[in-house]
Amino acid sequence: MASLVKWDPFAELSALQKQFFGDDLISPFKGINVPTTDVYTKNNEMVIEAHLPNFNQDDIDIRVDNNTLVISAERHEKEEDKKKKYVVRESSSSFYRSIQLPERANADKIEAHLEEGVLKVRVPLTPLPEPKKIAISAKSKK
Repeated sequence: MASLVKWDPFAELSALQKQFFGDDLISPFKGINVPTTDVYTKNNEMVIEAHLPNFNQDDIDIRVDNNTLVISAERHEKEEDKKKKYVVRESSSSFYRSIQLPERANADKIEAHLEEGVLKVRVPLTPLPEPKKIAISAKSKK
């Protein structure tokens, strides 16, 4: 008697991923902390929240280029030992996101605010026009 096995499409996808990329596709990135970016719309505005802990306002650059919002941040730290004249410790962190803005975005009124490591960018959106209701008329008798 044949037994039924439930088909799992993700198991097949995982097998293909292992076949093409090897078993450890994700493991090199396990130790890397990638900042979270949330993009959503609320009350006729697009909101982008980028979680940037340890970045200061001066480290962050926000631009609009060809209807694309570009957020980049870079931070460098140096600790020097004055007695030995060499760098003891140096580290850097960077962040980059580009987000395509919708056609109804008002790029001239974009606002950004950084609070407790969360950058919040608000992009006002032009409200969508209300749908126009078409009246149906009765056919006149001749």
